Amino acid sequence: MSFQEYVDAAQQFFDALVDRATDDELFAGGYLRGHFDLAVGYAQVAGEQMSAQELNESVEKSLVKAYRSGELTEEDKAHVVDIWEQLKALAA
Repeated sequence: MSFQEYVDAAQQFFDALVDRATDDELFAGGYLRGHFDLAVGYAQVAGEQMSAQELNESVEKSLVKAYRSGELTEEDKAHVVDIWEQLKALAA
C-alpha cells in the first residue's frame, strides 16, 4: 500500500469511528488522529517520500514520547493502543 493510499484509508477509518465507537474509543481515535495527522503533515512539508511503514514508525515514536511524558491515563492509553493496532493493520 502506498503512503497516500494508507493516509486515505486511515482518514476513512477515523471517520468511521464516529458512527460505531464508544466515548472512550472516540477520545482515543481523536488523540491518535492528531498524532497521525501531525506525522503526515511533517512528511508532506519536508517533501519526504515515506512508506506506510515509515509513517507508522513516525507515529509510534510520537506516541511513545507522549506515553513517557504521562499525557494519558493507563485506561486511555489502552484504548489508544487498541485503535492504533487496528489502524496499523490497514497498512499490512
